[in-house]
Amino acid sequence: MSAVPSTTQAGPAVPAAGSSQETFLDRLGIPHPLRWGFLGVLVFMTGNGVETNFVSPHMANVFGGGDEMINVAATIITFYSLASLVGSYLAGALSDLWGPRRVMLLGLVVWLVFQAAFLGAMSTESIPLVAATYFFRGFGFPLFAFSFLVWVNAVVPKERNGAAVGWFYVMFTGGMPTIGSLVAIGLIPAFGGGFFGERWAMAVSSLIVIAGFLIAWLGVREKHGSLRLAPEGETSRQVIFSGVHLAFTNKRVMMGFLTRLINTAPQFGMFIILPTVIAETLGWGQSRWLLMTSIVFAGNILFNAAFGALGDRIGWTTTVRWFGIVGSAIGLLLWWYVPHWVPAGSDWGFVVAVIAGTVFGILLAGFVPLGAIMPALAPDHKGAAMAMYTTAAGGATFLGSAVVAVVRPWGGNVGVVWAFVVLYALAFLMTFALKVDQPRVGKKRIAAAEA
Repeated sequence: MSAVPSTTQAGPAVPAAGSSQETFLDRLGIPHPLRWGFLGVLVFMTGNGVETNFVSPHMANVFGGGDEMINVAATIITFYSLASLVGSYLAGALSDLWGPRRVMLLGLVVWLVFQAAFLGAMSTESIPLVAATYFFRGFGFPLFAFSFLVWVNAVVPKERNGAAVGWFYVMFTGGMPTIGSLVAIGLIPAFGGGFFGERWAMAVSSLIVIAGFLIAWLGVREKHGSLRLAPEGETSRQVIFSGVHLAFTNKRVMMGFLTRLINTAPQFGMFIILPTVIAETLGWGQSRWLLMTSIVFAGNILFNAAFGALGDRIGWTTTVRWFGIVGSAIGLLLWWYVPHWVPAGSDWGFVVAVIAGTVFGILLAGFVPLGAIMPALAPDHKGAAMAMYTTAAGGATFLGSAVVAVVRPWGGNVGVVWAFVVLYALAFLMTFALKVDQPRVGKKRIAAAEA
C-alpha cells in the first residue's frame, strides 16, 4: 500500500513541478489529466449536500417533531457518519487494491441504492428503517470523493501537493454544503415548499449525483485510476489493514489522523444544532439559514486553494496550527455567539451573523495542508497514510454528530460549541508531532514545523 506505479506502468507522468512541460492547471495544483475529475467531485458533492442543512429537522418532523426527536435525528446522523468514517477508510484501502476508478463507481451505486431506500423508509415513519437505510447510504459519498483524492495524490508532484489537496477541497466543500444549499433554496419552493418540498429536493439530488459521476467517469482517462497502487507483493488482507497497522505503529500518523478527525467535526456538529436555532429560535427562517451556510462555505471555497498554496510556501504544519486550528476555534465561537448578540430576526443582524460565520468558513481552510502532511509522515507507506487521512476526513462527520448526541442532552447547544473548542485545543498540541521534510518549488527543502 506504499508504492505508486512507475511511469512505464501508468503512462506519461504529470510534469515535474517548475518544469517547462507544466500546463497552467498543473502550476495551479490541478493535474491537467484529472481536471474533469475535480469538476465531477464538485457536482457529485452538490447532490450529496442538498439535504445537509435540513435533513435533521426533516427527520425530526417525520418522527413527530419536538426537541427529543431532534436528539433522535442527531443519533441517526451519528450512525450515518460512522458509516462515512468506515467508507472513507475503504476509499483509501480499496483504491490501492483495485484502483480509484472502480471505487468511485462503487460509491455511486451505494449512494443511489440507499438514497432510494432512505426516502422510502421515511414514508413509513419507522425510526429503525430510516436509521438503517441512512446508515448504509453513508458509505456512498466517501467511496466516490476520497478515492479521487487518492488518485490525485498518486500523480501530483510533492511540491504541488498542498495546492492539489486545496483544490480538491474547493470542489468538495463547494458542493457540500455550499452549492448544495443554494440548490436546496431553489428546489424546496419549486416543489411546493415545506415538508414535501424538502422530500422532493432530496429525490432530485440523485440526478445531480449521477451527473457528477458521469463527468468524472467519462472525462478522466489518467491510467493510475485503473491500476492497483499497492505493491504487488502485498496480499489483499495486508493492503486492506495496512492503514490501521500504520496508525498504531507510527505515532505521528496517529496524531495526523486525530488532527484531521477534529478538523471539520465542528462544521458537521453545527449543521445539526444551528438549523433550528437560526431558522426558528432567532427567527430568520429556513431560506436564510440555507443562504447563510452557502455564504459561510463560499468563503471556505475561496480560501482552500489559497491556504494549500500558502502551506507550500511557509510550511504545511505552521499553516495548519495557526490558521486552521487557532483561527477555526475563534471563528467557531464567533459563529455561535454573534447571532445571539444581534437583534433576533433583524436584517442587519443577519448580515453580521453571516460575516461571523464566514470567518469560521475561511479559517477552516487552514487545515488543507494536512492532506499533504499525511503521506509525508510515512513516505514509504503513502497509500496507507492516505487511507487514514480519508478515514479521518469522513470520520469528522461522525465525531461532529457524536459530540452533539453525547453533549447536547446535558450541556445544551452552548456545551456542544465549547466541546469543539476543547477538541481544537487538543489538535493544537498534536501538531507538534507533525514535523515533515517539505520541498518547495525552486527553493531548498524546509521543515514544515520549525516553529
